[in-house]
Amino acid sequence: MKRVLSGVAFTVALPIILIVLWWIFSTVSPSFFVPTPPELISTFFDTWFGPRLWNDVLPSIARFAVGVSIAIALGIVVGLLVGLNRDLRSFTEPVFEFFRALPPPVIIPVLLLLFGPSNTTKVVVIVLAAIWPVLLNTIEGVRAADPVQSDTSRSYGITGFARVRYQILPGAAPQILAGIRQALPIGLILMVISEMFGAFAGLGFSIIQFQRRFAIPEMWSGILVLGLLGYTVAVVFRAVERRILRWYYGLKELENG
Repeated sequence: MKRVLSGVAFTVALPIILIVLWWIFSTVSPSFFVPTPPELISTFFDTWFGPRLWNDVLPSIARFAVGVSIAIALGIVVGLLVGLNRDLRSFTEPVFEFFRALPPPVIIPVLLLLFGPSNTTKVVVIVLAAIWPVLLNTIEGVRAADPVQSDTSRSYGITGFARVRYQILPGAAPQILAGIRQALPIGLILMVISEMFGAFAGLGFSIIQFQRRFAIPEMWSGILVLGLLGYTVAVVFRAVERRILRWYYGLKELENG
């Protein structure tokens, strides 16, 4: 119990120190552009616990969830197909490298011209940005499959979908989940950027509107919402990852003695 409490204290120590320093400096040297912590907290509850929760926060979360889910599904499926086929990998590699090198925000004006400022545009932006870590990590995970396990599977007649399910996917799971971990913050960032470019609601739209109206505490409160959302996503994913890869982490603990 003492070890758990010390771990919690160690985790929250830096955030508390930063908040205290922020409070001190914003009190000693007040600025119109930097609210104090009490002012920010008060504005946070007044702004986001009301109609904006339903009109801005939840639609943004829905776009993020749909976009990232599609990116994960497509990334894993295409990554498996490409990783298992050397000829297909050689055929697609130049195209993948070209599109991976494009900064995702530059695609937004093109999609706005094609689809307008719709939810489809925002979801497609998230998908096109978040798919690459999942896709490339899946390809590398499949390519790195243990050759001994592959030979054993073939000798026992385990082929096709059964081989993918019981040998390839478990072996590639650590790298696939590492790709998903990278894709989540990318999806969150592109969710905000897409809403700043062409939207009439959402977190990104609200933050940019607050900034244009010089509603500084409200703008900072929107940034706080994004930070809390990102932290929540990271914590939930970490728990899911630990559960899926419990065999992997158990093996690492045994290896480290």
